[in-house]
Amino acid sequence: MSRSIVCGYAADVDLHKQSAPPPPAELRASDADRDRIADILREALAEGRLTAEEHAERVAGALAAKTVGELEVLIRDLPAAHQRPAGPAYTPVPPRPTPGAVPAEADASVVAVFSSAMRRGRWRAGRRLHAYAVFGSVEIDLSEAIFEYQQVVIKAVSVFGDVQIRVPENISLRGTGGGVLGSFEVSPLDSVDSDAPVVYVDGWAVLGNVEARPKRGRRVADILDRVQDKVDRKLRRHLGH
Repeated sequence: MSRSIVCGYAADVDLHKQSAPPPPAELRASDADRDRIADILREALAEGRLTAEEHAERVAGALAAKTVGELEVLIRDLPAAHQRPAGPAYTPVPPRPTPGAVPAEADASVVAVFSSAMRRGRWRAGRRLHAYAVFGSVEIDLSEAIFEYQQVVIKAVSVFGDVQIRVPENISLRGTGGGVLGSFEVSPLDSVDSDAPVVYVDGWAVLGNVEARPKRGRRVADILDRVQDKVDRKLRRHLGH
């Protein structure tokens, strides 16, 4: 075998080694990975497996973790860590609504022209919401909203303005759009529940900004539980009379 062939073979081997993917534990952790660990820690706290101090310490560790391996260390002594199958932790997000499935007419519109406008608190999210910011700012906060439909489409347009969208951390979030001398940023989010609401953010930012991301600490189930508790208390007071 000639020297050139041997050198070429060695170079191919080195290239193959360099291109080999890193072990799973060395992969960079995503927000979805951190959310999965946070869910396991929350369950462990509720079951009494962790004290409040241990839970707080491990949650802080999850937020600071940079790799998947660093996250797995935080739950290796918890049963839930061994019950979950290997592979993707999240179910596929339902496909985008087909044309006509969601009416083109908005259930509600939030408009700010040289001003500010917001929609937040306890409100009902329809199937379509339009947000326009022209030399102004719009805030759409769905963290305490009531989702009557699984799929919600938000059309967000910013022209020399700012549109901020916040959603509960346990739903799915997707976005399609772009910026023209501006910023269009949607942080993808996958829920572990295939029946969880899905919010699709579409639009453009022209010399402006459109941003959509989860609001940490806000979860649809938690909100519904609080509402049910209020209903139960009112019912008990009514029956007591």
